[in-house]
Amino acid sequence: MKSSAHHHPDAFDAVPRAPGFDLSTTFLKEGYAFMPRRHAALGSDVFSTRLMLRRALCVRGEDAGRMFYQPGRFTRRHALPATTMALLQDFGSVMALDGEAHRKRKAMLMSLFGPLERQRLVGLAAAEWRTQFARWPSAPRVVVHEAAQEVLCRAVCRWAGIPVNADEAAQRTREFAAMIAGAGAVGPRNWRGLFMRHRTEQWARALVDAVRAGQVQPPFDSPLNVIARHRDADGELMNRKHAGVELINLLRPTVAVARYIAFGLLAMHEHPQCRARIMARSDPGADAYSTQFMQEVRRYYPFIPAMGGRALHDFEWHGLHVKKGTWVLFDLYGTNHHPALWGDPDVFRPERFERWQSSGFDFVPHGGGDHYSGHRCPGESVTGDLVKSALQLFAGEIAYDVPPQDLTVSLRRIPTLPASGFVISNVRPAQA
Repeated sequence: MKSSAHHHPDAFDAVPRAPGFDLSTTFLKEGYAFMPRRHAALGSDVFSTRLMLRRALCVRGEDAGRMFYQPGRFTRRHALPATTMALLQDFGSVMALDGEAHRKRKAMLMSLFGPLERQRLVGLAAAEWRTQFARWPSAPRVVVHEAAQEVLCRAVCRWAGIPVNADEAAQRTREFAAMIAGAGAVGPRNWRGLFMRHRTEQWARALVDAVRAGQVQPPFDSPLNVIARHRDADGELMNRKHAGVELINLLRPTVAVARYIAFGLLAMHEHPQCRARIMARSDPGADAYSTQFMQEVRRYYPFIPAMGGRALHDFEWHGLHVKKGTWVLFDLYGTNHHPALWGDPDVFRPERFERWQSSGFDFVPHGGGDHYSGHRCPGESVTGDLVKSALQLFAGEIAYDVPPQDLTVSLRRIPTLPASGFVISNVRPAQA
C-alpha cells in the first residue's frame, strides 16, 4: 500500500478547495447547509477547507461512508472540537476508544440493546406517554419536544435500573437537554451544557459507587448494574469516571430522540394523509408504513450534521493518497440528502423506504457501517423503535389541535428543532 503512495497525489492537492482561507465562522453561520452547499457548488463529493485553522477533507455519499467507517482506519480522538466531544461523548467513552478496548466495551453496550431490552424500553416509554396523555386534556398547551424529553428521561432511567423520583427526573431532563442543545453551539449555550454535564457526571459516578458498595441494588441484568460491574480489556473494573460516562452515554442519546418525535409530529401535521395511514388500525400494512415514515423522518430532518475522524495511517481512496493524521469530516446530513442516492432528497416521501435495501452507508442519521465493529451508534435501532411507537400513540390514541406557531426548522442552529418545539392544544382521547 505504502509503495503506491508516490503514484497518487496528496488528497489535499487533488480535490477542489472551498474558496476562503478559514471557513469556521461560515460553518457556524450556515450550520447543516455548510457542506451540502459546497459539495453542490464544487460539483464534488470531496472538497478541502480549513476549519479552526486545521485543514479538513469534507466528504459525503455512500463511497465516502464506506471509506470513513472502515474499522481501524480512523480515530475519533481530537477529531471533533473538544467541547462538542465533551458534551456528546466524553474522552473515556466507547466513541473515543479504538481497537480491542473499543470492541470489548462496544460488545457490553450492544448487549444492553437486544430485542427484548429494546421492547422493554419502548414499553416503559409508552406507559409514560399514556400517563401524560391522561393529564393533557386539562393543560392549555403542551410543548411536545419538552414533554418528550421528560417522558424519555423517566423511561430510560427506569429501564436502566436507576431509581428517580419526579423532581430528580425533571432535574436530569434539564441537564440532558442542555447538553444536547449545547453540543453544536459556541459560547453560553455550550458553557451551560458543559456545566450541566459536570453535574450529571457527579450524579452518575455517585450511582456507580453506590452500586459497587451495595447501597443501591439494581436488577442484576439492568444497564446500571452491567456498567457498574463491567471489566475492561485488562480485566479491571472500569474506573468510576469512565463508568459514569458510559452511563450518561446510554441515557443522553435516548433523551435526544425527543427531537425526532417533534419532527415526526411536524411531518404528520404537514402530511395529514401520512397520519391517516399510521392510525389506520384495520390496515394490515399500517405497521410497515409506520416504519417507513419513521425512517423518512430520520432521513429528511437534520440531526447530527457530520462525523469527524483522524486517519490512523496512510491509505489510498479513489486515486487519492490520504495521509496519516488527515482530518476527515463525513457529512451525514448531506449524505441523507444526496441527490444521487435519493432522487428527490428534499421531498418528504416515506414510500421511498418500501423496497429500500440498506448498504449501511447510504442512510446515516447516526453514522454508517456495522454496529459491532465500527463506531455506528449502538442505540440506533432503539431510536427508531421509540420514534415509531410515539408517533403511533399520538396518531392512534389522542386527537389534538395544532395552534398557529413558528414551525420553521432552522438549518443554522445545530442541533435544530421546529422553532416552537411543536405545540399542541385541546388534547382529547381519539374517537374510537
